[in-house]
Amino acid sequence: MQRTTEGKKHVILSGGSRGLGEAIVDSLLANGYGVSTFSRTPTEFTKGLADNADFFYASADCADEKSMEAFLKAAESKLGCPYALINCAGVAVDGVLATMADSAIEEVVDINLKGALRLTKLVIRRMLLGNGDAVILNISSIIGLRWYSGLAAYAATKGGLDAMTRALARELGVRGIRANSIAPGYLETEMTHGLDEQQRRQIVRRTPLGRLGTPQDIVGAVLFLLSPCAQFITGQVLVIDGGITV
Repeated sequence: MQRTTEGKKHVILSGGSRGLGEAIVDSLLANGYGVSTFSRTPTEFTKGLADNADFFYASADCADEKSMEAFLKAAESKLGCPYALINCAGVAVDGVLATMADSAIEEVVDINLKGALRLTKLVIRRMLLGNGDAVILNISSIIGLRWYSGLAAYAATKGGLDAMTRALARELGVRGIRANSIAPGYLETEMTHGLDEQQRRQIVRRTPLGRLGTPQDIVGAVLFLLSPCAQFITGQVLVIDGGITV
């Protein structure tokens, strides 16, 4: 078993300062986990948890490996060896690829894919020091599973996360480390606030359950995949989208 603080399993989460990441942090803490997270800048949410003994936050950049090393060292010092990693940090860019700026492509790849690879590499090294029973969860997207105009770069990074999940499941299963993806549909977070009313109505109309999702629609699946109930599940992509990809 992984070393824990006061019997609590330590979950590392990238991008836990707002949106879906914030909801996951709240749920993990409420369900008895120790949680460490980072983002490039703190938010009122992370500041409000500063006195919680089961929570650790530091400003860090997943595009900078030295920054990640420093964060992980501090998080491990407070909460112990990691039981789980959730790659949740991400940025969305849209636009026709032929006219997209190289800087926009580089940003989405650096954060969504390369950042996840860097962080996962560092955390796996720590997990391998334990005796198995560890979990990696990648928050991908239905955009990586279906074709959507204007989202080629974003889709490439999210599809890459799912491919990474399957490869890690094969690579790490022998050590008792499970790897799975959760692919949300359109959620009511800041990443969809840029949609105009017509776009929102179109998405809702195409969704069998008749609404956009919420972060709370995702957290139950996170808790399940972290739990012993999912100990024989690895290499899978769980789609949570209200049926829009059916």
